[in-house]
Amino acid sequence: MKYLITGGCGFVGSNVAATLIERGDQVVLFDNMARAGSAVNLEWLRSIGSFQFVHGDARNSSDITQLIRQQSPDVIFHLAGQVAMTTSMQSPLKDFEINVLGSINLLEAVKDFAPEAAIVYASSNKVYGNLALLDLIESDTRYTPRENKNGVDESAPLEFHTPYGCSKGAADQYMLDYARGFGLKTTVFRHSTIYGGRQFSTLDQGWVGWFCRQALETLADPARAPFTISGDGKQVRDLLHVSDAVSCYLAAAEHMSEARGQAFNIGGGVENSMSLLELFALLRQRLAIDLHYLKLPWRHSDQKYFVADNAKANRLLRWKPQTGYTEGLETVLEWESKVVA
Repeated sequence: MKYLITGGCGFVGSNVAATLIERGDQVVLFDNMARAGSAVNLEWLRSIGSFQFVHGDARNSSDITQLIRQQSPDVIFHLAGQVAMTTSMQSPLKDFEINVLGSINLLEAVKDFAPEAAIVYASSNKVYGNLALLDLIESDTRYTPRENKNGVDESAPLEFHTPYGCSKGAADQYMLDYARGFGLKTTVFRHSTIYGGRQFSTLDQGWVGWFCRQALETLADPARAPFTISGDGKQVRDLLHVSDAVSCYLAAAEHMSEARGQAFNIGGGVENSMSLLELFALLRQRLAIDLHYLKLPWRHSDQKYFVADNAKANRLLRWKPQTGYTEGLETVLEWESKVVA
């Protein structure tokens, strides 16, 4: 099997690549190296084993067409993308070009030159908008839905909010429609929070790693200035460790006959759900520190609650998360301690 990973030097892409390289598969990485940490991840992968790296940009149709024609991959994990809602608000056109145009370029190249290839696309829970349909109960530390006790499933109505939600949602729908209209083997993962080692987190993307870093910096300097959060801190996401994300991508490739033309909500599930305030409480206890932060206004169209109901993925992909957040956060603290140092 030959695997092509677009965005292969990013957080999830490099972790998927490492697993494939270690087990001896043919691996091709495609990346424009624009994101911080990409070069570091590339060198890390080269220390693991052999693979092919192609420098290019998904927005350039000739880059993608040449890639697909030359490589003829069996499986494509399409992870290249603009990943921050705040960035999309600053530059909607760039967000569109990366997420929508880049995805259509890939679909067209596969349709024309590798129609038997399987494509797994990394979409987002943001395709569901702010999920105002949920009847939420507010407690001291979190929001909880009165119904939807197992989380949000794929029957939730699509409602694209923010340029990021629009671009991920448009690419999401193109992926599914190319399965219907052109017979391609495509599937879509609507992700919640993915976290773990080797994530170069920022204030705008990778919140678990970012706040773990703030806690470690507080441990090193208890008198440091407070950090900031958006909203009241009670917003909830489910945490999916990157090792479980990797196994989910591999499961989709293995079960593509069932996954073809399907969208899946993918996350850590209710048992791995956590609010910002609950994360802070855990970090206070784990590191024996106090955390000081300032509250900013809510981010535009931020969801107060999203937890993925993984039942469909469990049924069709034979997959479910294996890593609990207590174990998973240790890998983040280990990684972020190197960043802080």
